[in-house]
Amino acid sequence: MFPILIVLVFLTLYLYGKRNHDYWRLRGVKYEEPMVFFGGNLRPALDGMSYSERYAAIHKKYENEKYVGLFKGNSPALLVRDPELIKHVLSSDFKNFHFRGLNPNEEVIEPLFHNIFTIDGDTWKLTRQKMTPAFTSGKLKAMFPLILQGAAKLVKMLDEVATAGAEVDVRDLMARYTTDFIGAVGFGVDSNSLNDENSDFRKLGKRISMFTKRDTLVAVLKMSLPNIFKNLRFIAPEVERKTTSIVRQILAQRNFQPSNRNDFVDFMLELKQKGTIVGESIDKVNADGSPAMVELEVDERLITAQIFLFFLAGFETSSSASSFLLHNLAYHPECQARCQREIDDVLEKYDGKLSFDAVKEMKFTEMCLKEALRILPSPGFLHRKCTRPYTLPGTDLTIDKDVAIVISAQGLHHDERYFDEPEQFRPDRFDPERGDKIPKYAYMPFGEGPRSCIGERMGIMQSLAGVATVLRHFTVVPAESSVRTPRIDPRSGITQNILGGLPLAIRKR
Repeated sequence: MFPILIVLVFLTLYLYGKRNHDYWRLRGVKYEEPMVFFGGNLRPALDGMSYSERYAAIHKKYENEKYVGLFKGNSPALLVRDPELIKHVLSSDFKNFHFRGLNPNEEVIEPLFHNIFTIDGDTWKLTRQKMTPAFTSGKLKAMFPLILQGAAKLVKMLDEVATAGAEVDVRDLMARYTTDFIGAVGFGVDSNSLNDENSDFRKLGKRISMFTKRDTLVAVLKMSLPNIFKNLRFIAPEVERKTTSIVRQILAQRNFQPSNRNDFVDFMLELKQKGTIVGESIDKVNADGSPAMVELEVDERLITAQIFLFFLAGFETSSSASSFLLHNLAYHPECQARCQREIDDVLEKYDGKLSFDAVKEMKFTEMCLKEALRILPSPGFLHRKCTRPYTLPGTDLTIDKDVAIVISAQGLHHDERYFDEPEQFRPDRFDPERGDKIPKYAYMPFGEGPRSCIGERMGIMQSLAGVATVLRHFTVVPAESSVRTPRIDPRSGITQNILGGLPLAIRKR
């Protein structure tokens, strides 16, 4: 009797662990074969690749399909490949996909996930609406003097490296430069990351961008069994404690009132001072079909979550973009020389001084940045969740509420249908005068639609200013330990980290 009971228990667990795994087969959709309980969640670890690389590999494998079925645990997901369908998901039919769907259990949301990147529904809509003015051209122009302060430190450090003839990890260097800027603009403090790699801000930045074994295990468990592991937190306890502690100290120093520093903390305190945010709901309606009015309290948790995102997004994407651009320019000296000529010519018009307006005139350097972001988009994939039953336009496929949508930005960026010789660094493909027809939804380093990156212009400005500062005074060349095609860290999460950094040699011009 006992052996039969054991068999029945295992059979029950097996059937429970694959209960939804016929979802795509029944709908006639080609799909990746799932594992019991885990679906495809263990594949990146087993295959030794990052999530971005895995989705890019699936995008490439099913080159004749508009979409491919996946499974996150027992939950079905759909990787959409076709730019026209992607347009519907991200923009045209956004009301059906306004959830990003990064919270596996919507009843338990960890504190730092109340930011506009990871939160959903009305909290996202009202917060995003109020935060948009923080990234206007006027605000960005006002930030520029803080960039110049970091740029001066950057030149001094590189001068010492060049004099010593040593190589430098430009990934780490630009991360420290970016951390100083984010510390000044976001928190109103001098993080001193360029001069002190053990500063609190630098250590926090390193830990946030590091995806440890603990983080991998938590992510797999939460995505595979969200109800059982709903109280586990994606964000490591030490990151949450440190971020919360830093924000509380800064808020207390300002007596929880705007301080006229005009940084991001002040902006959030001004929102809190104005009281409750009121606006139209994104998914709740009145009896007559009109949007219901909803309210959102701006409390310390909401402020802390937005500041955390400001630090994470500003630090990770900008430092990744600028350092990977320098890496590519080191291996393409003709492009680097063209950038340097452009930078010299533009700065001559501005009395040799880097400024917000000068950076905007560096068109070829920006083309190079766009190409670097194409080859290695920091967030290599986009994620959405269907909010109601939806039929994909031009198809007979109807998906149910809560089905996740995955879009491989990295897969699209390396798709030969949209980019000739996609593995080659060719900035001229972004020359507006050449008229290369790149479909809008085939190039998305910052996403698209209402949930695209709110800080895109700040990230581009900061990256270009950092690269222009370096190239104005120095030339970068491959170092002895440089690798032309660096490997992505397989432990990377949403953002992609490079294994071993990006070592380069620095030469004075």
